[in-house]
Parts: sequence; C-alpha cells; structure tokens
Amino acid sequence: MQRSNYFTLLLLAITLYSWSAQLNAQPVYKDKPFQQDYSIKYYADTTKARLLKVAADRNGNIQVLAKEGLQHLSGGEFLYPGSIKADDTYRFMKDKKVADLTVYENQFVYLTNTVVMSNAWAGTLFSKHTLTNAKTIAGGKDFTFLVSDGKSLQLIKDSKAMWTGTLPGDEVLDLIDQPGKNTFWILGKKSLYTLADNKLSKVMDGSGFTSFALANKAGNIVVGTSDGYLVFDIKTGKQAGTTAKKLPATRITAVKEINGKLWFGSDQGAFALREDGKFDYYYGERWLPGNVVTDIEPGPANSVLILTTKGLGQIRFKSMTLEEKALFFEEQVRKRHIRNGFNATLAKMDHGNLATGYMEDSDNDGLWTSMYLGGEIFRYAVTKDPEALQNCRESLEAMERLYTVNPVPGFPARSFERSGHIKELHDPERWQHSPEKEWDWKSTTSSDEVIGHVFAFGAMAELVDDPALKNKAIMLIDTVMSHIVKNDMYLIDFDGKPTMWGKWNPVYVNSFPTNVGDRKLNSSNIVSMLQTAYHFTKKEKYKAKAFELMTKHGYLENMMRSMKEIGKAPADADEHAKHMSDGWNHSDDEMYFIGYWGLYRYAFNDTLKAKYKESILDHWEAERPEKEGAWNIFTALTGTKEFDLNEAVWYLQEHPLDLIDWVIKNSHRKDIEMIEPNFRKQTTKEVLPPDERPIQRHNGNMFGLDRNHGNGASEHSAGDIWLLPYWMGRYLGVISAPQK
Repeated sequence: MQRSNYFTLLLLAITLYSWSAQLNAQPVYKDKPFQQDYSIKYYADTTKARLLKVAADRNGNIQVLAKEGLQHLSGGEFLYPGSIKADDTYRFMKDKKVADLTVYENQFVYLTNTVVMSNAWAGTLFSKHTLTNAKTIAGGKDFTFLVSDGKSLQLIKDSKAMWTGTLPGDEVLDLIDQPGKNTFWILGKKSLYTLADNKLSKVMDGSGFTSFALANKAGNIVVGTSDGYLVFDIKTGKQAGTTAKKLPATRITAVKEINGKLWFGSDQGAFALREDGKFDYYYGERWLPGNVVTDIEPGPANSVLILTTKGLGQIRFKSMTLEEKALFFEEQVRKRHIRNGFNATLAKMDHGNLATGYMEDSDNDGLWTSMYLGGEIFRYAVTKDPEALQNCRESLEAMERLYTVNPVPGFPARSFERSGHIKELHDPERWQHSPEKEWDWKSTTSSDEVIGHVFAFGAMAELVDDPALKNKAIMLIDTVMSHIVKNDMYLIDFDGKPTMWGKWNPVYVNSFPTNVGDRKLNSSNIVSMLQTAYHFTKKEKYKAKAFELMTKHGYLENMMRSMKEIGKAPADADEHAKHMSDGWNHSDDEMYFIGYWGLYRYAFNDTLKAKYKESILDHWEAERPEKEGAWNIFTALTGTKEFDLNEAVWYLQEHPLDLIDWVIKNSHRKDIEMIEPNFRKQTTKEVLPPDERPIQRHNGNMFGLDRNHGNGASEHSAGDIWLLPYWMGRYLGVISAPQK
C-alpha cells in the first residue's frame, strides 16, 4: 500500500471514530451563571406599625410608609433577618403627616395633608394642595403631580391647582403617570379613567378592582381584582382576552412591572409571571415575613421589594454558577451540620433563628452521612481539593465508629452520642449503652443504612487515592458484608435477632407477592452490595452468594421485574405485604438508586451489566415526572444518552438556598392541575419547582404540596440533598466545570 493511501485511510478511520464517539456521547451541561433568587427579610412590630407602602431611591435607600409614619430598615442579611424601625434620620419629617410615599426621578417624594414635598432637589419641591385628606399621589411631567383623597382629584404644579374634579360614582384607589404621554391613569373600584389635557375620560367599567400597573412598554394596563387580573390594551381601548384566574392566588392586592416582568401581590403571597406563562410563587417565610402583600416596588440592584402586613421581603437575584452554589452549600454543611462527623439536621430552632437549636441525632445518621460522604468523594475525585479529602476523612471516621461503638461484630449502629441524655434523644427506646464509657449507640439498624454505607465505601475505595482511606473503606465493606453472609443474609442486632428491615434472606424476600416493591428492592440491594464486596475484596463467598440468590432464589428475576408491575398487594396477601404496599415508597427509590452505583459499576460481567442497565432505565422511566435531580444523575452512570439532564440541572438551579423548614402551602393554587389520587401519590400533573415546595430529602415525595407545622423549627443539610447529585454529575462528566 502506498504511504499516501495509508495515511488517507488512517485519517478517515480517525474521523469516523470521532464522529461515532460524538454520536454516542452523553449530553453535558455547560455550567454558566444563572440567576439565583433568595430573600432578605425585615420584620415589623405590628403593634407599632401598620405598613402601607415601600420605595427605594437612587442611593439604594429603602423607606417604608406606615400609618404611624416613615420607617426604615435595620440590619438584615440572608438567613439573618433585619427589622423595620421608625425612621428618625431626618428629624423634621416627624412633624409631617405623610399619607403617601412615591419615587419621582429616582428620589423620594412625600404626600402630606397639605403639600407634595421632598428632601431631594435641595428641598425645593414643596407644592401645596387643598385636599386635606389626600392619600394618593402620582408624579407627571415637569414636577406636575396628581393627588386624590379618594373622592376628589387635584392636579398641581408649583402650588397651583391646574385641574380639579371627581371620579363620578366611584372611589379612587390608585394613580399612575404614563411617561411621555402627558397622561395620568386613574383606578377606581369599578372603573378605569384617564386624565389628559385636563380632560377626565372613562375607558373601562368593571368591578372588584384593587390595583393596577403599566406594562408591556406602556402598551397595557394590568388591573388586579378581587378575583384574578385583566389586561387593558391601551391601543385598542379594550380589555385583551378574559380575566386571568388560573393563578397561585386570585385576590390581587398589588401589581407592578419590574425589569419587564409582571409581579403580583395577593392575600396569599406574591408571584411573578414567567415567559412560559407560568408563575414563580413566593409564599411563606422562606421569602416573606407575612403572606398578605400590601405593595410591590423595584428595589436596589434589581431586587424586588415585597411589603406585607408583617414586614418586608427583599427578593434578590445573584448571578452564580452551579459550582458557586455548591461552595455556598459546602460552607453551610461545615458550619452548622456536622455532629460527631455525621451529616445532621439543625433542629428545635426558634422561628428560623440559626443561633438556636441543636444538631439532632437521626435514625438515618449513617445514611445521610453516606450520601454526604459520597458527594465529597466525587468532589475530591474531580478537584483533588484537600478540604474535600479532609471532609471525607472525618465522615469516614464517624462511619467506622458505628461498627466499633457497639458490641456486635460487624454490626453498624444507626448512630452514637454521649451518654447522659438518652431521654432527650430521638427514639430513646432504641438507644443502648456502649462498652465505651460515656457513650450510647442506637440499635435496630435498617437496610437503608447498610446500602448507603456500602455505596459510600465502594466509591471511596475506587476513587480516593489515599491508601489509608481506601484500605479502611474496603475493610468496612468486608466487615458488614461478612456479618450479613455469616448470619444467613440477616442483620443481627444486640439481642441476637434480625432487625426489622435488615433482611435479605430468600424466605423473607420471596414471601412478598411479585408485585410488592420490597421483593424487587431487597433483591437489587443485596446483589449490589455483594458485587461491591467481591469487586474490592475478591473473596469468592460474595460472588458465590450473589449468584446463588440470583439463580437459585430468583433474585435476578425479581430485579428485572418492571416498575409498571409494582402496586398494592393482592387481597389474599398477608398484612405485612399489604402494609408495605399501601402506596409508592419514595424511601425505596432512594435505596434503589444508591444501590445502582454498585449494581451497575461493579457488575460481575457484561451480560449482567446490560440487564442491570435495562432495570435501571425502567425505574428511571417511572421516576421521570418527579424531575428528581439525584435519580437523573444516578441514571447517567449507565452511559445512557437520555437521562433528563435538563431536569437535573433545573432541580439544582431551582433548589432554594434557604433550607429551613418553613410552612409552605400550594394546595390552594388555581394555576396547578390536580390529578386523581393514585398509587404513586402524585398530586399534580406537573411537579413544582423545589423552591416552591417543602424542603425534603430524596426519600420524600416531590409532589408534596404543603407543610403545615414547625414553622422555622429546623434547617436541613445540603450535604445529601444537593451536594451529592451535583458532585456526582461533575464526576460523571455530565456537568462541566464553570465556563468562563
């Protein structure tokens, strides 16, 4: 063959290989900055101030008008609320009976019972009017102002009345100037008027009007009502379409267009209209001090000021990448959520006060810590950050001690804590005294702890290049799996009996009807764990036991059964099977997907690996409506090109920075489509964004709508909730490093 032909063929082969690789490659999210919203809250003493209006000037100052006088903000940071106090900074204002507050040419302007005035422009704005009960103001061209007392209207400039009149048969609610048109808009309770060239004209009749705003580049007037909102087209002079009622809340109290987006206040929070026609909903103290909104205005640095009867919520928007969000959450975990090395919840707080409460022990300390540890392992594998390695080291120490703090060989405790306060601990009946002086340990360890342990130990043994940590992880895998195999596939507690859920024996597993999820779940989990143990120890007992379970006892058949078949136990099943299948168990989903790491990654052979992939994708297909970030990322480990990457990123981006358990309500909303009760416990046709629903771990139902208790009583750790899916996505290469 001639040299030129050889190189031509070689180049062609390389090109074809490159094309093939691109066609088979998984999608990758390029981590570019997005807008992360969060709230800084300011609470008012409602016994001293009835809040009415809010405004911000060109200097970034924020003032609040209360019935009792002008107020301003004190303190306030994210997660550390400020307060609203009487504003005494300009003492001569205390004598003025301020009835309304507005912003004119980016300066504060005040309406009193006698004048329109400002402290800007060297105090030269001091225009008198004659409406002694004036309560509403709007500024027009060349320091012309329209004022109203609810009945009469007066247009003034330089203390001269340019026009006076009344709103026939109606009460004035609000006034707006239309820039560049020399036109004022006047909203009554049942009518909409214009005032142009000193001529008052009615343009629309209606009922139940509450508030209004210019929108769409001053092409529309948006009118809030007691039952939805309507849009008046200025060009046609008619209402555009029907009144919108498919809203988070229909009793509109405020409307404002801010940076091209329509914002609405209501008696049940605030919401903003998105480009896709849906709404971003801001309800509860994750966002607002109270839910009855009285005013919405633009704030400093593109923020949105939402005034409620109980205080002010300043919604801020910060440009950040997913990695920057991850680093924020890394700090959250290390500062407030590490208890004896465990990944813990901050509980018993006083209304969101992070300086109160304590880090709570949990039944699932081992599981939540395994998930956090997994995230830190992936972080270290990607970044080689020594901080991540130290986090791994400390969490592994806690995990290792679960096996040594109790007297049962190979048995992991649920948790451990210092002695002396058992009655104050969670589930005190499960606590036992440790052979180690001054320590107690928690018994009755469950299968979800064990699958979490083996997942994290396996990831560490594979991905962490520290020999001591790698060897310790392998030793712990061998320790727990030897215990299980030795005890006939049971987890044996201190009393010599199997724990309630630590059962992988065929007699137990196959006692469930084929359509009951525990039969499939336990089969999948134990095979995953045995494969992991064999992969790292090369002990034949693990491989032999796995194949015995899969072939002789039908565990492979159990695993391959489609999720479409999982449902309620038949009528002739025993009570335990019926109890275990009364609805979809989202904790089972968590156990499945954590186990899929060892099931797929450490498969005994390619034939089994292909079957496992089929089973994983079948499960993922059932989970797709939840848009669950972790399950989508876990699915990516199979190499499939379709794993809903966009939904995984949506989960990560939309997750709130505030992980406090505030009261959340969505079940009243008219903009969501409810569906009939079902086995999967899916409540709505489409899942809500994470920042609109209650904070929950991955074992929660993502279609849960409300949280009605413990307002601000605890803060979740981001360790298992957010950091695990993010760093796993980074390790698997489906989420990129930040893009310049």
